[in-house]
Amino acid sequence: MRYVILSLLLSTPAWADNCPPAPDISVELQALIGDANAAPDERNGRVASDQMWQLWLRAPDEAAQEILDRGMRQRSSFDFAGAYDSFDALVTYCPDYAEGYNQRAFISFLREDFTAALVDLDRALDLSPDHVGAQSGRALALMNLGRRDEARTQLEKALANNPWLSERHLLADGAPLGPGGQKL
Repeated sequence: MRYVILSLLLSTPAWADNCPPAPDISVELQALIGDANAAPDERNGRVASDQMWQLWLRAPDEAAQEILDRGMRQRSSFDFAGAYDSFDALVTYCPDYAEGYNQRAFISFLREDFTAALVDLDRALDLSPDHVGAQSGRALALMNLGRRDEARTQLEKALANNPWLSERHLLADGAPLGPGGQKL
């Protein structure tokens, strides 16, 4: 493990420099939330959703972008340990960049460590309260922790920002489904 961390430190450019502030995407994000809510169909809603992800995946600088991109490649290759280490390095380098926490939470979620995922999702939402991905991820983590009322409230908040989320089907018939399909 020590060698993995050392490798990450050595392979990350400008590691000694401080991460600049995360880009302010609030105006663009609010416009896309409006677009998602005004979308007449799922295809148009998905366009707004995809554009939201483009905003969140815009790292504060080139070094942070390289770490984020590496973690995303690792996750796509099912190297969850490597991805977690990359996202952990990103959070260390850029502690005010919400997407680092969101991505690390996703890896924790995939590992079924829902408590760790929730901690990172809470931090992501502290930094970016309208991060729809973190909102829906938080709802799913809460659901897996058996905190159904909180999960429903969180999912409703996410859907208020983007009614086209695939998780919207969990609210079918007015009650979200839990793990294994049971009603919440």
